Amino acid sequence: MKRIISIVVSLIILAIIYSKIDFPKLIEVFKECDRLWMAISLGMVVPLTLVTSWRLQQLMPSGSTLGFFEANRLILAASVLNMVLPSKMGDIAKAYFMKQRGHLGGSLSLSLVIFEKACDMLSLLLWCVFGLLVYPEKNWLFWMMTASVGIGLILGVLLLASRKFAYFFFLVARKLAPRKLGSKLEKMQISWGEMHDYFWRDKGQLFKITGTSIFIWFLHLLQIWFFILALKAWTPFLVNLALSPLAILAGLLPLTFAGVGTRDAALVLFYQPYFDPATAAALGLLCTSRYLLPAIGGLPFLGQFLVTVSAIKGRNEKP
Repeated sequence: MKRIISIVVSLIILAIIYSKIDFPKLIEVFKECDRLWMAISLGMVVPLTLVTSWRLQQLMPSGSTLGFFEANRLILAASVLNMVLPSKMGDIAKAYFMKQRGHLGGSLSLSLVIFEKACDMLSLLLWCVFGLLVYPEKNWLFWMMTASVGIGLILGVLLLASRKFAYFFFLVARKLAPRKLGSKLEKMQISWGEMHDYFWRDKGQLFKITGTSIFIWFLHLLQIWFFILALKAWTPFLVNLALSPLAILAGLLPLTFAGVGTRDAALVLFYQPYFDPATAAALGLLCTSRYLLPAIGGLPFLGQFLVTVSAIKGRNEKP
């Protein structure tokens, strides 16, 4: 039911956006695009997937049997499930699948996925803070967003760096959360503690994964800038480092289907000083392709993952 509601909300927001733009001009933007830059920008999906798969390999304990091809298969199949299932079920299935195949034991697989997602979020926030600090035309709204994103970044770093702070954070969160959510937070607290024990044992490995995550998100934001060039528009790259992460963060709000709608609206709003709403709407469609193309690539591997998801749901439904 929640998924249906999110799809309806996405469609409503898109309908509002497209009712206020010149739709024939949107079509014209794609007709007149730079085909070389379009091919380069869309093709960025391939190196991004490969580097992300390599990072997954590096996250595994020494002696792990997870090969590069299987890591790619896990990343792509998880992309399919994340498009159609709530609560990032694809990443949870990825953790369960790694455990099932004998790559990891116990709940370490979930801890690994939690750390992977935490690194992604903190890397995105880091680039967003950097971009907002160098953004030339600051007003009260941008200072407020800079402060909010900065607080989120500091909070995330403290959660990763300090076990005591993480314990206090989850303790407060469990007391404030509803009972149903509290049990999930308790499981996450356990996994978070295991993640601390595992990743802080080897600081060299920890910094390598962190550096790789920052680089991966630099490539993500570079891809969006390439989209802008493909649409024959222009935004300074440093400005793009501020605006595109804000749009991605808007898409992460649990309101819409795969961020469609909220992300598009944010792009139209934030890029208004640099190009017209039709071009921004076209950019929104291209940004959606960043999630759609890996999901299409993961369809051949979906069969095994569907069995895994069914197993997870079966366990969750047991009293």
